[in-house]
Amino acid sequence: MNSIAIIPARGGSKRIPRKNIKPFVGIPIIEYSIKAALESELFSDVMVSTDDPEIVEIALKAGATVPFLRSGNTANDYAHIGDVLLEVLNTYNQNGKTFETFCCILATAPFITSKRIHEGFTLLQTNDFDSVFPVLQFSYPIQRALKIEDNKVSMIQPEFLLSRSQDLRPSYHDSGQFYWCNTNRFLETKKVFTENSGSIVLSEMEVQDIDSPEDWEIAEMKYKIIQLKK
Repeated sequence: MNSIAIIPARGGSKRIPRKNIKPFVGIPIIEYSIKAALESELFSDVMVSTDDPEIVEIALKAGATVPFLRSGNTANDYAHIGDVLLEVLNTYNQNGKTFETFCCILATAPFITSKRIHEGFTLLQTNDFDSVFPVLQFSYPIQRALKIEDNKVSMIQPEFLLSRSQDLRPSYHDSGQFYWCNTNRFLETKKVFTENSGSIVLSEMEVQDIDSPEDWEIAEMKYKIIQLKK
């Protein structure tokens, strides 16, 4: 299989300390991403890109590889995910290894499944997309979003004030789980989201943004509900 899974997981995290390895329902959260990637059996390598020794240890125990450490240039607060992916792919290339496709899997994606990873890969291949990633529909029409200025609330797009919700076009946002990419096209554009990207639409129960302690608690509750239903 000429595909690689790349899981970026730097050590620093401001809002949730040690976020990438914080226990999620008793297990370091990065292990969910590693497990889903391994179970998919789509990758010749499931690697973790990190600068942190503790993350290295946890990743290796979970079955991933850490063939090299992330550089200081891509481990700071300002490095973009594209910079990390470029560093990984270029380092492999320097060692004589290339990949037709890769999947960047985020370290804090406990709802990710091997099934969804497979769906993304199939969509990438059958539609000749540059990239594919899962999205979630906004629960409320963004055309009716509000703003607050000088303590007064108003609509950002007042022309939709009287529009019925069902008449407005649905809008979506990135679910923050994974990005399948055609390697050559990524190296050309340096982007995981292009004008030739496809998507998989997920349900509310498959997605939870985790940027605060409150988000974390909600995510754990959702996960437990999913497990009970199984």
